[in-house]
Amino acid sequence: MAEQQLGVLKALDAAKTQLYHFTAMTIAGMGFFTDAYDLFCVSLVTKLLGRLYYFNPLSEKPGSLPHVAVNDVALCGTLTGQLFFGWLGDKLGRKKSVWYHFDHDYRVLRGFWSIFW
Repeated sequence: MAEQQLGVLKALDAAKTQLYHFTAMTIAGMGFFTDAYDLFCVSLVTKLLGRLYYFNPLSEKPGSLPHVAVNDVALCGTLTGQLFFGWLGDKLGRKKSVWYHFDHDYRVLRGFWSIFW
């Protein structure tokens, strides 16, 4: 299977630049952007949440959330998810692993919705 994948990559490298190359670059770039966007925003959001919800009117300093723990959990969760779903993609194939990933995300969101409804 690895030799077949290498053959596809070699054919892609040897081919002239076509629309497919730009499509592949755009898809890879958007995947990186959507994966990394939440990691870049977590630190800003935790500071804002700390100022809103952990504000002490007697103190001159703004409130703070234990954002180090939140940031660490977000990074560890991302690493774990990438390793697990990458392994799952290698074992089952990319199409099946994407559906497992969507199913997992849907179940997690449904669990959060049950808290509020």
